[in-house]
Amino acid sequence: MTPKMTFPFFLLVLSLWILPASMQAQDRTGETVRIETNDGTVLVGRIVEENEDQIILRVDGLGEITIEKTNIRSLRTIEPDRIRDGSYWFENPQGTRYFFAPNAIGLKQGAGYYQNTWILLNNANVGITDNVSIGAGLVPLFLFGQSSFPFWILPKVSIPITHGKFYAGGGALIGGVVGEDTDGGFGLFYGNTTIGNRDKNLTIGFGYGFGGGEISDTPLVNVSGLIRTNRTFQLLGEIYFLPGIEGSGFGIFGGRWAPENFALDFGLARPLSAVDIVGVPWLSVTIPFGNR
Repeated sequence: MTPKMTFPFFLLVLSLWILPASMQAQDRTGETVRIETNDGTVLVGRIVEENEDQIILRVDGLGEITIEKTNIRSLRTIEPDRIRDGSYWFENPQGTRYFFAPNAIGLKQGAGYYQNTWILLNNANVGITDNVSIGAGLVPLFLFGQSSFPFWILPKVSIPITHGKFYAGGGALIGGVVGEDTDGGFGLFYGNTTIGNRDKNLTIGFGYGFGGGEISDTPLVNVSGLIRTNRTFQLLGEIYFLPGIEGSGFGIFGGRWAPENFALDFGLARPLSAVDIVGVPWLSVTIPFGNR
């Protein structure tokens, strides 16, 4: 074979190798997918046919729908078990936290959320990898004319021991006050374990607080749980107490209304030993962002 023939022959062999691979990559027949069109319509169903220009999708209750590929904003393959009783149960974007406490399940890489509680508490977290996330928060007292305000950072590590069943994790809340000279800052180092998945889990954790250059001798114990009762509602509870210290128990109990694009947490925060106190209302809004 002459040199002049070698290059065209190489291109022919390469194209014959790439073409079937690319065609196979586009053959999603039988897959369950979530499609969002350019006008914001979301369709979930099984692909029954696909070609270069169109996808024919079978949607429960609607039958077969033909969608032009030029009209597709995003397409994501989902697990068939996400279809329950004919409804699409999107993966819980709020499944890594409770009212305030985190569990040991990690945010996915590129996924994140912003949480605002009663305007005063602001937190944002994002997954650096599937096992490491970083967050930050502040209390914006400058909105009320104050020159100083507290802030904190929130590193977290998650280790899936058995994926979807058991996780171990740890992290910290490391804070300070902008506009004031604080000695050593303040915060909490913690470790926790979580049994369950993003839709139903129980977490037990403990942490040691620090401030003024000293670390507490007594651990703060946290027990929290989450149960997703349907595709948009969850029951939540989290309890804190100091072992051996009577009357130190404190809890937040309530629920979460969580459509796919935001969440509203509501509940009552109260000391566990004070039977005559109803509690202080808890209200927060969370908006997920990034790669969910």
